[in-house]
Amino acid sequence: MNRPASNILPCSAGIGLRAPHYAEVLETLPALGWVEVHNENFYGGGAALHTLLKVREHYAVSLHGVGMGLASDSPLDTQHLSALHHLCEIIQPAAVSEHLCWNSADCITINDLLPFPYTRESLTHVARRVEQVQEKLGRPLLVENLSSYLSFTHSEMTEGEFLAELTRRTGCGILFDVENLYVNARNLGVDAKAFIQAIPAEAVKEYHLAGYSVRDGCLVDTHNFPVYPEVWALYEYVLQQIGPRPTLIEWDSDIPPLSVLMGEATKARQYMEACHG
Repeated sequence: MNRPASNILPCSAGIGLRAPHYAEVLETLPALGWVEVHNENFYGGGAALHTLLKVREHYAVSLHGVGMGLASDSPLDTQHLSALHHLCEIIQPAAVSEHLCWNSADCITINDLLPFPYTRESLTHVARRVEQVQEKLGRPLLVENLSSYLSFTHSEMTEGEFLAELTRRTGCGILFDVENLYVNARNLGVDAKAFIQAIPAEAVKEYHLAGYSVRDGCLVDTHNFPVYPEVWALYEYVLQQIGPRPTLIEWDSDIPPLSVLMGEATKARQYMEACHG
């Protein structure tokens, strides 16, 4: 099979490719539109990178980062950014994305995706860092909306408004995590429809879908269950308002057989086809 175009994600459904499925995917070459991997897992090269190169021969690959900390007040980790640039040069991914969060302070890194107040000062700071990343990579970055468990009273805008202005200032795109929005609507009372109306449709380049856990009445973005009916319903509304985009099924713990992920991807594709029709 010929290598797919490196700069385009097909408008179809893909899965988050994790180590338990590497061998089966390469042996069976299932009918996947594309795959997404966490780029930090491949910075060390070796067998993991060799496997990803084989996967890249058959599928478009999206690189999804969890460690950049775009809103952190510590200086941007230039070693991390250089490693990402090197990986992009090797893999030629169809997309590169990061979370709208912070993860370090005073040069101490926290292994989490943490929220911050949506202020004009924060916007200037994050925009500067997004531009730094894009300049290094030579490509637009997709920025993902965050699942949050608290909000800040001194925010000057909503997350949707923040993302909209960030795309205007930097030319970055949006990775719209539909499950994250549902989690925030349930936990924090975020107005999901207002978020959807705030972000520019043309900036949305990818969707994420996943399953959450419920702990003490709080929805937690754990990526270890099938997509819930309520999230599918929100996804259908998003498709109606914004339109079909490449859609990823995320599943990061308690990883099921590949057939389960393929079933979820098939369901996403059916929603996309119904909307398009």
